[in-house]
Amino acid sequence: MIRLLGCLVCFSAMVQAGSPSTPERTFWQALAQHCGNAYAGVLAVKRTDRPDILAGDEQLVVHFRECEDNLLALPFHIGKADGSWDRSRTWRYTWQGSQLELRHDHRLANGEPDLENTLYGGVSIEGNAEVQRFLFAERTAENGDALGWQIEIVPGERYSYGTFSGANWTWRLDFDLRKSLSELPPAPWGF
Repeated sequence: MIRLLGCLVCFSAMVQAGSPSTPERTFWQALAQHCGNAYAGVLAVKRTDRPDILAGDEQLVVHFRECEDNLLALPFHIGKADGSWDRSRTWRYTWQGSQLELRHDHRLANGEPDLENTLYGGVSIEGNAEVQRFLFAERTAENGDALGWQIEIVPGERYSYGTFSGANWTWRLDFDLRKSLSELPPAPWGF
């Protein structure tokens, strides 16, 4: 009887908690808890293998804007030195079975998709509750190393987005999760 009661308590806790926790689910939940907030960022690792899209003096903002069961959409806003803003990029996380997928939605200033440069990405290949790596299947480094994107979320501290080659960051942005911005950015281009 005690064993049966114990099993019922365990079953009840599992039902209340939803689906079983995996590192990918914990990572997803760590991202989703920031929904509705925006955070300032910095260029933490600058590209050395090719020209960088950032000079290092821009205002960088990530907005955890759209959160659904199967989609987390995080627009990335770049404020330029001349006062203009590039609102062309949105990082889209979705589920493909038990794997996470990262896609890059690029838009033109008129809101139309940038057909030459949009919806590229990859599925998660490894990771844990704080780090997920997404493989760029179409490319490898000259030395044969895997290339892709690495995303880190250190709860209450930072969200990092970047690229990797082998075991090393090749480019990285860090966003400070300790303080959300008081003013949210406008919608990204096309939304």
